[in-house]
Amino acid sequence: MCAKRQRPELSAQLILRAYSIGVFPMAKSAEDPELIWLDPDERGIFPLNGLIISKSLAKLVHSDHFTIRVDRDFQSVIEACARNAKRQEETWINQTIRDLYNELYQQGFVHTIEIYDDTHQLVGGLYGVALGGAFFGESMFHLAPNASKVALVHLIARLKLGHYQLLDTQFITPHLQSLGAIEIPREDFHTALEAALGSGADVSIWSPTKTLSGAEALSLARAGTQT
Repeated sequence: MCAKRQRPELSAQLILRAYSIGVFPMAKSAEDPELIWLDPDERGIFPLNGLIISKSLAKLVHSDHFTIRVDRDFQSVIEACARNAKRQEETWINQTIRDLYNELYQQGFVHTIEIYDDTHQLVGGLYGVALGGAFFGESMFHLAPNASKVALVHLIARLKLGHYQLLDTQFITPHLQSLGAIEIPREDFHTALEAALGSGADVSIWSPTKTLSGAEALSLARAGTQT
């Protein structure tokens, strides 16, 4: 008589284990508490030297029109991402994900880039999971024009400053593709992931006290990029 195989307990550590083998969780809807696990045939990534920065975006980043903060308010960022996804009928951020990723944030694995306007209102940002030399981008949002693009520039700048090797976007959209995201086969992603996880990365780049001016972020993001 065979023993019944038990499903592993859902936990923050299980999420990290999944990322380490190229698998990520999503929910079917915001109301569904269950998670599904994905490892798509084609994986979206942002080559760190492949970000497409338009002249207008470069001017906005350089101007320091927005205030950029890191790891200050994860709850507000994921709430804004969930509202943004719901408006687009991509309601995959459920309460289970919010709880687990908050736990990972408390443990120092989830990070945010936050964009504030001159009235100190959160108007854009993103969050994702950092593991080894890989960053797994989860979601982004904007309430002010181009605020999420500014967040992406600052994210890539910090990843390059911290010697990260891989920026995973899971899937790509026309919007991400216009900024330089590409698709690669699952096998190539797994190879790149293994190399990134085995590399060193400077986790001090996520310190809330480490700041980058727009000019510094733009220079880092553009370094090695073909124009």
